[in-house]
Amino acid sequence: MKKYVVVAAYWSVCLAFTAEANSCLDAENIVQLDLQYEQALQSGDVAFLDKLLAPAFYWVHNLASMKENKDQLIARVQKPEEQAHARRSHDVSQHRLDNTVVLQGLSSVDKLNPDGKTLRTYRYQFMRTYVEQKGECKLLAVQTMKVWSSEEGL
Repeated sequence: MKKYVVVAAYWSVCLAFTAEANSCLDAENIVQLDLQYEQALQSGDVAFLDKLLAPAFYWVHNLASMKENKDQLIARVQKPEEQAHARRSHDVSQHRLDNTVVLQGLSSVDKLNPDGKTLRTYRYQFMRTYVEQKGECKLLAVQTMKVWSSEEGL
């Protein structure tokens, strides 16, 4: 009997380690998922966003100038004028506790100026909270703060 308990404990540890090793919240996986999120915002990929965003998703923008839930964000990114020319995250760090990861970093967003020819870059400090639920990562919350913008006409 003691032998069976030891074997069962061994397999429990192995399975737990394997599940943890394959988590969507693992460092490489979450960085890739966040890159896909940035790309979905840029291209207006509603199907990807609908799957990624938690039902209770909430985004607080610069100085609370705008607040969006999942439906509002999906509606906004479908508008061509809201789609950025380019988006990229950098200087990203991760903070994990159990089934939650908070990504913190900078996001640079290039948008067309009103002339339709030149670009302006906006840089935002962000925090994104991802939660693993039933083996899938969901983006629960985002907070952004504009920290810099380029001169018009770049």
